[in-house]
Amino acid sequence: MLPFQVGDKVVHWSYGPGEIIQLEEKSLSGRMTLYYVVQVRDLTLWVPVEGADQHSLRPPTSIGEFEKIFKILREPGEKLSDDRYERKAQLTGLLRDGTLESVCRAIRDLSFHGYRKKLNDFDAAILERARKFLLDEWKISLSVPLSDAEHQLELLLEEGRAATPN
Repeated sequence: MLPFQVGDKVVHWSYGPGEIIQLEEKSLSGRMTLYYVVQVRDLTLWVPVEGADQHSLRPPTSIGEFEKIFKILREPGEKLSDDRYERKAQLTGLLRDGTLESVCRAIRDLSFHGYRKKLNDFDAAILERARKFLLDEWKISLSVPLSDAEHQLELLLEEGRAATPN
């Protein structure tokens, strides 16, 4: 039995929420392999079925799990390094596992960092990508309009900033 079926909503650990639109067999290096064809916005991905549920695809986050996400977002931000190279390594390490919890920690911490000082181009790009990832999944998992999710995200981050000791 396959972990996912055609029509299932899934989240790719790197590209975000999408839908499995078909199964397709392809030959790669002389070996036939079955792939999930996943549509993520305007991008089509071929993800090998073997190991997909352990390495790159997961079901969307449940409503109950979003309560944990909200808790992370309303916590005070953890201080990121002022050295841009160290900060880049911190963020890259944080986002490596592709979990929504890590994405939320990156958003929270970068938002807090940006509140203290101007974000550089790398930080701003990471924050934008992480926000898009979170909001796309939020919209699908909780069936809310994007504008509502964006507004709620800002309120949660404001709570965290207010709770941060100076």
